[in-house]
Amino acid sequence: MPTQPSYTRVAKIAGHLAPAPTSATAQVETGEGVVNDPGFSGSYAGNYKIRDLSLAARGRKELLMAEVEMPGLMNCRKEFGASKPLAGARVMGSLHMTVQTAVLMETLHHLGADVRWATCNIFSTQDEAAAACVAAKSAAVYAWKGQTVQEYWECMDAVITWKDGEGMDIIVDDGGDVTLLIHEGFAAEQKFAKDPSYRTDVKGADNEEFACVLATINKSLEKDPTRFTRMVKRLVGVSEETTTGVHRLQVMAKEGSLLFPAINVNDSVTKSKFDNLYGTRHSLPDGLMRATDVMIAGKMAVVGGYGDVGKGSAAAMKACGARVVVTEIDPICALQACMEGYTVLTVEDVVEVADIFVTTTGNRDIITIDHMKKMKHNAIVANVGHFDLEIDVEGLYKAGFKKSELKPQTDIFTNPETGTDVIVLAEGRLMNLGCATGHPSFVMSNSFTNQVLAQLDLWANRNTGKYSNQVYLLSKELDEKVARLHLDACGAKLTRLTDVQADYIGVSKDGPYKQPLYRY
Repeated sequence: MPTQPSYTRVAKIAGHLAPAPTSATAQVETGEGVVNDPGFSGSYAGNYKIRDLSLAARGRKELLMAEVEMPGLMNCRKEFGASKPLAGARVMGSLHMTVQTAVLMETLHHLGADVRWATCNIFSTQDEAAAACVAAKSAAVYAWKGQTVQEYWECMDAVITWKDGEGMDIIVDDGGDVTLLIHEGFAAEQKFAKDPSYRTDVKGADNEEFACVLATINKSLEKDPTRFTRMVKRLVGVSEETTTGVHRLQVMAKEGSLLFPAINVNDSVTKSKFDNLYGTRHSLPDGLMRATDVMIAGKMAVVGGYGDVGKGSAAAMKACGARVVVTEIDPICALQACMEGYTVLTVEDVVEVADIFVTTTGNRDIITIDHMKKMKHNAIVANVGHFDLEIDVEGLYKAGFKKSELKPQTDIFTNPETGTDVIVLAEGRLMNLGCATGHPSFVMSNSFTNQVLAQLDLWANRNTGKYSNQVYLLSKELDEKVARLHLDACGAKLTRLTDVQADYIGVSKDGPYKQPLYRY
């Protein structure tokens, strides 16, 4: 196995520039059985670390409501629950600790898994959902809304170790943070084995988050210098939720540095064409309205990128009455935007006159400090791409902008030269989760049913040789099954092919109905 994955060089993670108040940390509850000091890496960390266990009753009510809206996950419990196909499997998740994710976690638990969970975003946790899972003992949870970056990585480190000191069998990842930690930890342990004086270069990290990753690894080297190596040996695989995370996995697979199999959940049609598109269409305006209460109608809204997330964002802004401008690098996506009636320009063309800027690309430096210096008073800047590199929040601090908090996750940055303000949501992180509650339950049922099916397939085939250290898609049959499970809730009734029709187009009457290259 390779000892130095270049994974992190391809996908650097962003720094959290303004940590949550330390008073928030003091209110966090720690579960029984904790044996390690805060930040001490490599030991079992107990049952939970959450905001407030007394929120469990409220959280349970929200979960019960969400279950009605998540027919795919409920069907998984009905179909597989009795046989407990995940019995014996340790499942570790790093995915937004929301009500919807809690239903996923409890589904995995219902199927027999031993579940430990962290969030994947410092602002996205719904504390009542975390409390509900802890109270029901359906999962060990280390997450709360408003973590600092250091706390985030401490929690990540805590959930990857079980009581016997060993790790997980399967990962549910969102953005690749767990995958990052394990690959970097494995590489460091290979170097340590040759030179016990080796430590990672924390001071050489180019952002706060990666410095925390390296510091976590150094603590682990001191406590248990074969910890990550044993995890890699044990790991059956990972199912990845996001476009960004899948890109990272594909890069590693191509260069031969991927240490375990991966299933690309993001590119299941019932994920990317639903969660990314319709989920964002719902949650973007929800976040904008909760954060600012600014009327969207009549405003000029700039949407950076016209992939699936961009399409949902543009449609939402258009439906709210905004004048929508799309920016794109891809001529195909740009033409699609034109054909939908949007104006396609560059950020520079509209930076001085637009009212709302939304980044959706998964890339970096979409909105720069030079852009924000030119924006009109009270321009709103928000991101619904995965990481906070899309908006140069760090540049605001370096340029001397003065920050004041309007409300949690809604900040006003004042230009020292002009006195004008820029409103930045969720510090450049996912604003639909930081300023609202993310995508609604029904569309997340599509995504999370795919996650369950991926976890089941990885575990069922752990000894069959079906999966090597590559990136895989779920089958078209399973994709169509996920969609089928949600049709009754929409009042839909499918037309059935006749034998003659099926033969004419060369498909089975039971599907799959499209060729592999069909673009939905």
